[in-house]
Amino acid sequence: MSGDERLTIAPNAEQWQATCVAIGARGVLIEGVSGIGKSSLALALIDRGARLVGDDGVLLWSENGPLWAGPVRAIAGKIEVRNLGILEMPALSAVPIALVVVLDHAAPRFITGPESVARAGQILPLIRLWPDSPQLALRAELALTHYGLDAASGAS
Repeated sequence: MSGDERLTIAPNAEQWQATCVAIGARGVLIEGVSGIGKSSLALALIDRGARLVGDDGVLLWSENGPLWAGPVRAIAGKIEVRNLGILEMPALSAVPIALVVVLDHAAPRFITGPESVARAGQILPLIRLWPDSPQLALRAELALTHYGLDAASGAS
């Protein structure tokens, strides 16, 4: 990524290895080890009405409060669909991040609240989800509803 590309988004943008979708006006950053299903979860959420922001890499920056995510120019509007390849898909240029979802085979069965994590200097709620759940997209939506930051204020 060139410095010029970073400046078109924000001068302090940093590239982050994750997938991001927008559910309504709130972004969900999907993280996990390679091959765990980040793109598959994004695709399932898109099937339920979410919109792609970036797959397998996003730019993160702060702009007067919330943390924003946008696509990396080289892969903007593309998503990897296992067994089909890298396909074109409409993508948003930016969304405020409300929640980090980490796909993790060791995700706890019960939680009392989200973990907190720093991304690009901002503190965000983090929820770990078991990646093999047949209801993974629904669980991600419920996590956003119950633990995600409010789009307008950046508060939970």
